[in-house]
Amino acid sequence: MTLAMTDVTLTYPDGDQPRLTALDTVSLEVAAGRLVAVVGPSGSGKSSLLAVAATLVTPDAGKVVVDGTETAGLSPAEKAELRRERIGIVFQQPNLLPSLTAAEQLQVMAHLSGRRPRETRSRALDLLDAVGLAGKADRRPHQLSGGQRQRINIARALMNEPAVMLVDEPTSALDHERGAAVLDLLGGLARERGVATVLVTHDRSHLKAAHAILTMTDGILTP
Repeated sequence: MTLAMTDVTLTYPDGDQPRLTALDTVSLEVAAGRLVAVVGPSGSGKSSLLAVAATLVTPDAGKVVVDGTETAGLSPAEKAELRRERIGIVFQQPNLLPSLTAAEQLQVMAHLSGRRPRETRSRALDLLDAVGLAGKADRRPHQLSGGQRQRINIARALMNEPAVMLVDEPTSALDHERGAAVLDLLGGLARERGVATVLVTHDRSHLKAAHAILTMTDGILTP
């Protein structure tokens, strides 16, 4: 499995109360090219699941393996390298840099990995085409719609050819039609590019592109 989480438990301090359990012995496996959706209300543990999978938070117990690398024991620098090279993160809000064009938003990610400018420009244009933004490479964020900015957010996450893509509530700021289009796009990209993809959302609609839909309730993940 490209992403494997086994019996992962994560707790947080809760003042004078017993520690709050965010993830309760969660296990999840996602193969290359598959999209798994995790559905649940706010506060159910979905964001904690993504944070652990992204190596941003270290769990109290359990095992996390990303593209063959077990994350336990990695130094902060090693985790940062793993995220940069093998994990793509699609944030809830695109957070695009206003001064950069669509292509440049992607190229910045590749520059961080030391890739050559000519290669990065070519790959950026390929990915913009893949997400339906051919011809928009030189547009800046204020010249694009919300749905187009979210597509750039997705393309940016794929820029360094990750093995795993983690997607946080990608449709929260979009209307019904644009949200459905983004979810269909994610399913297609996961298959075509062989990326193990985990999508968390509170909305069960438009998940026909998902290979599996799991439910998160009070930190417990169930089919």
